[in-house]
Amino acid sequence: LPVGLGWALVFTPSLGTVGRYFPAQRALATGLAVSGASVSGLALGPLVPLLLDTYGWRGALLLLAAISFNLVAAGALLRPLPVLSESPGPPRDRPGLAQLLRHGPFLRYALAFVLVDAGYYVPFVHGEARAHEVGCDERRAGLVMAAMAAVDGGGRVAAGWLAARPATPLLRHLFTWAVLTGLTLLLLPLGTSFGGLLALALVYGFCAGALVPLQFAGVAEVVGARRLVHAIGLMQMFESFGSLLGAPFAGWLRDVTGTYTISFLAAGAFLLAGSLLILTLPGFFYTSRGTGSKEGGRAPAPDGPEDRPIPCEP
Repeated sequence: LPVGLGWALVFTPSLGTVGRYFPAQRALATGLAVSGASVSGLALGPLVPLLLDTYGWRGALLLLAAISFNLVAAGALLRPLPVLSESPGPPRDRPGLAQLLRHGPFLRYALAFVLVDAGYYVPFVHGEARAHEVGCDERRAGLVMAAMAAVDGGGRVAAGWLAARPATPLLRHLFTWAVLTGLTLLLLPLGTSFGGLLALALVYGFCAGALVPLQFAGVAEVVGARRLVHAIGLMQMFESFGSLLGAPFAGWLRDVTGTYTISFLAAGAFLLAGSLLILTLPGFFYTSRGTGSKEGGRAPAPDGPEDRPIPCEP
Protein backbone atom coordinates (compact mmCIF):
# COMPACT_ATOMS: atom_id res chain seq x y z
CA LEU A 1 0.00 0.00 0.00
CA PRO A 2 2.70 2.61 0.84
CA VAL A 3 4.53 1.75 -2.39
CA GLY A 4 1.42 2.31 -4.48
CA LEU A 5 0.70 5.58 -2.70
CA GLY A 6 4.26 6.77 -3.23
CA TRP A 7 4.12 5.86 -6.92
CA ALA A 8 0.91 7.82 -7.35
CA LEU A 9 2.35 10.85 -5.54
CA VAL A 10 5.34 10.84 -7.90
CA PHE A 11 3.83 9.84 -11.24
CA THR A 12 0.81 12.12 -11.43
CA PRO A 13 2.44 15.47 -10.54
CA SER A 14 5.49 14.62 -12.67
CA LEU A 15 3.39 14.14 -15.81
CA GLY A 16 1.27 17.17 -14.98
CA THR A 17 4.38 19.30 -14.59
CA VAL A 18 5.86 18.14 -17.88
CA GLY A 19 2.58 19.00 -19.59
CA ARG A 20 2.62 22.48 -18.08
CA TYR A 21 6.30 23.11 -18.89
CA PHE A 22 6.04 22.27 -22.60
CA PRO A 23 2.59 23.27 -23.89
CA ALA A 24 3.74 23.52 -27.52
CA GLN A 25 5.49 20.13 -27.49
CA ARG A 26 3.46 18.40 -24.81
CA ALA A 27 3.15 15.02 -26.54
CA LEU A 28 6.86 14.79 -27.37
CA ALA A 29 7.95 15.90 -23.90
CA THR A 30 5.60 13.38 -22.30
CA GLY A 31 6.86 10.64 -24.62
CA LEU A 32 10.47 11.33 -23.63
CA ALA A 33 9.55 11.44 -19.94
CA VAL A 34 7.65 8.15 -19.88
CA SER A 35 10.21 6.35 -22.07
CA GLY A 36 12.40 6.15 -18.98
CA ALA A 37 10.05 3.53 -17.55
CA SER A 38 10.93 1.17 -20.40
CA VAL A 39 14.65 1.72 -19.91
CA SER A 40 14.46 1.09 -16.17
CA GLY A 41 12.26 -1.96 -16.72
CA LEU A 42 14.85 -3.51 -19.03
CA ALA A 43 17.66 -2.66 -16.60
CA LEU A 44 15.90 -4.05 -13.53
CA GLY A 45 15.03 -7.33 -15.28
CA PRO A 46 18.56 -8.78 -14.96
CA LEU A 47 19.51 -6.60 -11.96
CA VAL A 48 16.87 -7.81 -9.50
CA PRO A 49 17.80 -11.53 -9.72
CA LEU A 50 21.46 -10.55 -9.24
CA LEU A 51 20.60 -8.51 -6.14
CA LEU A 52 18.49 -11.35 -4.75
CA ASP A 53 21.32 -13.84 -5.21
CA THR A 54 23.91 -11.51 -3.71
CA TYR A 55 22.08 -9.77 -0.85
CA GLY A 56 18.89 -11.75 -0.30
CA TRP A 57 15.40 -10.31 -0.56
CA ARG A 58 15.85 -7.87 2.36
CA GLY A 59 19.07 -6.43 0.96
CA ALA A 60 17.61 -6.26 -2.54
CA LEU A 61 14.61 -4.30 -1.30
CA LEU A 62 16.87 -1.89 0.59
CA LEU A 63 18.95 -1.23 -2.52
CA LEU A 64 15.85 -0.71 -4.65
CA ALA A 65 14.53 1.68 -2.01
CA ALA A 66 17.82 3.60 -2.13
CA ILE A 67 17.46 3.91 -5.91
CA SER A 68 13.89 5.14 -5.48
CA PHE A 69 15.02 7.83 -3.02
CA ASN A 70 16.68 9.61 -5.95
CA LEU A 71 13.16 10.69 -6.88
CA VAL A 72 13.34 13.14 -3.98
CA ALA A 73 16.21 15.00 -5.66
CA ALA A 74 14.45 14.87 -9.02
CA GLY A 75 11.23 16.21 -7.50
CA ALA A 76 13.12 19.08 -5.87
CA LEU A 77 14.08 20.31 -9.34
CA LEU A 78 10.44 20.84 -10.34
CA ARG A 79 9.18 24.40 -9.95
CA PRO A 80 5.69 25.85 -10.44
CA LEU A 81 5.28 28.14 -13.42
CA PRO A 82 3.95 31.66 -12.89
CA VAL A 83 0.43 32.24 -14.18
CA LEU A 84 0.98 35.37 -16.26
CA SER A 85 -2.67 35.84 -17.14
CA GLU A 86 -3.74 36.36 -13.53
CA SER A 87 -4.31 39.92 -12.39
CA PRO A 88 -4.66 41.41 -8.91
CA GLY A 89 -8.10 41.07 -7.41
CA PRO A 90 -10.30 38.50 -5.72
CA PRO A 91 -9.09 34.90 -5.95
CA ARG A 92 -10.24 33.17 -9.09
CA ASP A 93 -11.98 29.81 -9.16
CA ARG A 94 -9.52 26.97 -8.95
CA PRO A 95 -9.95 23.64 -10.69
CA GLY A 96 -11.46 20.98 -8.48
CA LEU A 97 -12.33 17.32 -8.59
CA ALA A 98 -16.03 18.10 -8.21
CA GLN A 99 -15.93 20.15 -11.39
CA LEU A 100 -14.22 17.35 -13.28
CA LEU A 101 -16.83 14.87 -12.10
CA ARG A 102 -19.47 17.00 -13.84
CA HIS A 103 -17.45 17.41 -17.04
CA GLY A 104 -18.94 15.10 -19.67
CA PRO A 105 -15.99 14.94 -22.12
CA PHE A 106 -13.54 14.20 -19.32
CA LEU A 107 -15.74 11.42 -17.95
CA ARG A 108 -15.97 9.86 -21.41
CA TYR A 109 -12.21 10.15 -21.78
CA ALA A 110 -11.67 8.45 -18.42
CA LEU A 111 -14.14 5.70 -19.30
CA ALA A 112 -12.32 5.16 -22.60
CA PHE A 113 -9.14 4.34 -20.70
CA VAL A 114 -10.93 2.14 -18.21
CA LEU A 115 -11.82 0.00 -21.22
CA VAL A 116 -8.38 0.38 -22.81
CA ASP A 117 -6.60 -0.69 -19.63
CA ALA A 118 -8.87 -3.72 -19.28
CA GLY A 119 -7.14 -5.10 -22.37
CA TYR A 120 -3.83 -3.24 -22.45
CA TYR A 121 -1.96 -5.22 -19.79
CA VAL A 122 -3.14 -8.69 -20.82
CA PRO A 123 -0.15 -9.45 -23.14
CA PHE A 124 2.31 -8.13 -20.54
CA VAL A 125 0.82 -10.33 -17.82
CA HIS A 126 -0.04 -13.46 -19.83
CA GLY A 127 2.43 -13.18 -22.71
CA GLU A 128 4.98 -15.54 -21.20
CA ALA A 129 2.32 -18.15 -20.49
CA ARG A 130 1.05 -17.77 -24.05
CA ALA A 131 4.59 -18.35 -25.33
CA HIS A 132 4.78 -21.58 -23.32
CA GLU A 133 1.37 -22.54 -24.69
CA VAL A 134 2.68 -22.42 -28.28
CA GLY A 135 5.75 -24.48 -27.37
CA CYS A 136 8.43 -21.92 -26.47
CA ASP A 137 10.99 -22.80 -23.81
CA GLU A 138 11.95 -20.45 -20.96
CA ARG A 139 14.61 -18.64 -22.99
CA ARG A 140 12.37 -17.97 -25.97
CA ALA A 141 9.43 -16.98 -23.79
CA GLY A 142 11.67 -14.50 -21.98
CA LEU A 143 12.89 -13.16 -25.31
CA VAL A 144 9.33 -12.49 -26.44
CA MET A 145 8.62 -10.49 -23.28
CA ALA A 146 11.93 -8.61 -23.42
CA ALA A 147 11.39 -7.68 -27.06
CA MET A 148 7.90 -6.38 -26.31
CA ALA A 149 9.24 -4.25 -23.45
CA ALA A 150 12.16 -2.95 -25.51
CA VAL A 151 10.11 -1.59 -28.40
CA ASP A 152 7.60 -0.12 -25.93
CA GLY A 153 10.02 2.73 -25.18
CA GLY A 154 10.60 3.41 -28.86
CA GLY A 155 6.86 3.60 -29.44
CA ARG A 156 6.51 6.20 -26.70
CA VAL A 157 9.10 8.51 -28.21
CA ALA A 158 7.95 7.97 -31.79
CA ALA A 159 4.29 8.69 -31.01
CA GLY A 160 5.23 11.85 -29.13
CA TRP A 161 7.34 13.05 -32.03
CA LEU A 162 4.64 12.32 -34.60
CA ALA A 163 1.95 14.00 -32.51
CA ALA A 164 4.06 17.16 -32.32
CA ARG A 165 3.64 17.60 -36.07
CA PRO A 166 1.00 20.33 -36.68
CA ALA A 167 -0.94 18.56 -39.43
CA THR A 168 -3.33 16.39 -37.35
CA PRO A 169 -5.06 16.99 -33.99
CA LEU A 170 -3.60 14.98 -31.14
CA LEU A 171 -6.84 13.14 -30.42
CA ARG A 172 -6.74 11.63 -33.90
CA HIS A 173 -3.24 10.34 -33.24
CA LEU A 174 -4.50 8.85 -29.98
CA PHE A 175 -7.46 7.19 -31.70
CA THR A 176 -5.24 5.75 -34.45
CA TRP A 177 -2.76 4.19 -32.01
CA ALA A 178 -5.57 2.83 -29.83
CA VAL A 179 -7.14 1.13 -32.86
CA LEU A 180 -3.79 -0.27 -34.01
CA THR A 181 -3.08 -1.61 -30.52
CA GLY A 182 -6.50 -3.25 -30.34
CA LEU A 183 -6.20 -4.81 -33.80
CA THR A 184 -2.73 -6.18 -33.01
CA LEU A 185 -4.08 -7.67 -29.81
CA LEU A 186 -6.84 -9.37 -31.79
CA LEU A 187 -4.16 -10.87 -34.07
CA LEU A 188 -1.96 -12.20 -31.25
CA PRO A 189 -3.72 -15.62 -31.21
CA LEU A 190 -2.40 -16.11 -34.77
CA GLY A 191 1.13 -16.29 -33.37
CA THR A 192 1.29 -20.07 -33.01
CA SER A 193 5.09 -20.34 -33.41
CA PHE A 194 8.02 -18.55 -31.81
CA GLY A 195 8.68 -16.42 -34.88
CA GLY A 196 5.05 -15.45 -35.41
CA LEU A 197 4.49 -14.66 -31.75
CA LEU A 198 7.70 -12.62 -31.56
CA ALA A 199 6.73 -10.54 -34.60
CA LEU A 200 3.25 -9.80 -33.23
CA ALA A 201 4.69 -9.05 -29.79
CA LEU A 202 7.06 -6.49 -31.32
CA VAL A 203 4.21 -4.75 -33.13
CA TYR A 204 2.02 -4.81 -30.03
CA GLY A 205 4.78 -3.48 -27.78
CA PHE A 206 5.43 -0.55 -30.12
CA CYS A 207 1.74 0.36 -30.51
CA ALA A 208 1.04 -0.07 -26.80
CA GLY A 209 3.98 2.17 -25.95
CA ALA A 210 2.71 4.81 -28.38
CA LEU A 211 -0.55 5.06 -26.44
CA VAL A 212 1.08 6.14 -23.17
CA PRO A 213 2.30 9.70 -23.90
CA LEU A 214 -0.74 10.51 -26.04
CA GLN A 215 -3.09 9.39 -23.27
CA PHE A 216 -1.66 11.92 -20.82
CA ALA A 217 -1.11 14.69 -23.35
CA GLY A 218 -4.70 14.18 -24.50
CA VAL A 219 -6.02 15.08 -21.05
CA ALA A 220 -5.00 18.69 -21.68
CA GLU A 221 -6.93 18.61 -24.95
CA VAL A 222 -10.08 17.68 -23.06
CA VAL A 223 -9.91 19.79 -19.88
CA GLY A 224 -7.09 22.30 -20.43
CA ALA A 225 -3.52 22.33 -19.12
CA ARG A 226 -4.43 24.27 -15.97
CA ARG A 227 -6.46 21.29 -14.73
CA LEU A 228 -3.95 18.70 -15.91
CA VAL A 229 -2.72 17.38 -12.55
CA HIS A 230 -6.24 17.05 -11.12
CA ALA A 231 -7.51 15.36 -14.27
CA ILE A 232 -4.59 12.92 -14.59
CA GLY A 233 -4.94 11.84 -10.97
CA LEU A 234 -8.69 11.32 -11.24
CA MET A 235 -8.37 9.54 -14.59
CA GLN A 236 -5.77 7.14 -13.18
CA MET A 237 -8.01 6.37 -10.23
CA PHE A 238 -10.81 5.41 -12.63
CA GLU A 239 -8.66 3.43 -15.03
CA SER A 240 -7.08 1.42 -12.21
CA PHE A 241 -10.34 -0.55 -12.10
CA GLY A 242 -9.79 -1.64 -15.69
CA SER A 243 -6.14 -2.47 -14.97
CA LEU A 244 -7.06 -4.59 -11.94
CA LEU A 245 -9.88 -6.50 -13.62
CA GLY A 246 -8.50 -7.05 -17.13
CA ALA A 247 -5.68 -9.54 -16.47
CA PRO A 248 -7.65 -11.70 -13.97
CA PHE A 249 -10.57 -11.78 -16.40
CA ALA A 250 -8.23 -12.95 -19.17
CA GLY A 251 -6.87 -15.64 -16.85
CA TRP A 252 -10.38 -16.79 -16.01
CA LEU A 253 -11.20 -17.06 -19.72
CA ARG A 254 -8.05 -19.16 -20.16
CA ASP A 255 -9.17 -21.53 -17.40
CA VAL A 256 -12.64 -21.84 -18.88
CA THR A 257 -11.64 -22.29 -22.53
CA GLY A 258 -8.28 -24.01 -22.12
CA THR A 259 -6.50 -21.53 -24.42
CA TYR A 260 -5.52 -17.87 -24.47
CA THR A 261 -7.27 -17.22 -27.79
CA ILE A 262 -10.51 -15.90 -26.28
CA SER A 263 -8.54 -13.99 -23.64
CA PHE A 264 -6.66 -11.98 -26.27
CA LEU A 265 -9.76 -11.48 -28.40
CA ALA A 266 -11.67 -10.10 -25.40
CA ALA A 267 -8.72 -7.83 -24.51
CA GLY A 268 -8.61 -6.48 -28.06
CA ALA A 269 -12.35 -5.86 -27.99
CA PHE A 270 -11.93 -3.78 -24.81
CA LEU A 271 -9.28 -1.66 -26.50
CA LEU A 272 -11.38 -1.06 -29.61
CA ALA A 273 -14.41 -0.16 -27.47
CA GLY A 274 -12.34 2.41 -25.62
CA SER A 275 -11.06 3.88 -28.88
CA LEU A 276 -14.63 4.43 -30.09
CA LEU A 277 -15.31 6.67 -27.09
CA ILE A 278 -12.48 8.94 -28.22
CA LEU A 279 -14.56 9.71 -31.32
CA THR A 280 -17.14 11.43 -29.10
CA LEU A 281 -14.73 14.00 -27.67
CA PRO A 282 -15.00 17.69 -28.63
CA GLY A 283 -12.29 18.68 -31.07
CA PHE A 284 -11.80 15.25 -32.61
CA PHE A 285 -13.25 16.20 -35.98
CA TYR A 286 -11.57 19.60 -36.28
CA THR A 287 -9.94 19.65 -39.70
CA SER A 288 -7.03 21.91 -38.78
CA ARG A 289 -5.19 23.27 -35.81
CA GLY A 290 -5.27 26.88 -34.81
CA THR A 291 -2.16 28.96 -35.35
CA GLY A 292 -1.80 29.52 -31.65
CA SER A 293 -1.89 25.87 -30.65
CA LYS A 294 0.32 22.96 -31.59
CA GLU A 295 -1.60 20.47 -29.50
CA GLY A 296 -4.78 20.19 -31.49
CA GLY A 297 -8.18 21.83 -31.48
CA ARG A 298 -8.76 25.54 -31.80
CA ALA A 299 -6.27 28.19 -30.88
CA PRO A 300 -6.91 29.55 -27.40
CA ALA A 301 -8.37 32.96 -26.88
CA PRO A 302 -6.00 35.68 -25.59
CA ASP A 303 -6.79 34.86 -21.95
CA GLY A 304 -6.70 31.11 -22.68
CA PRO A 305 -9.55 28.71 -22.08
CA GLU A 306 -7.56 27.11 -19.29
CA ASP A 307 -8.20 30.12 -17.02
CA ARG A 308 -11.98 29.97 -17.28
CA PRO A 309 -14.31 27.93 -15.06
CA ILE A 310 -14.65 24.42 -16.40
CA PRO A 311 -18.00 23.91 -18.15
CA CYS A 312 -20.29 21.07 -17.12
CA GLU A 313 -20.86 19.53 -20.52
CA PRO A 314 -23.13 16.56 -21.19
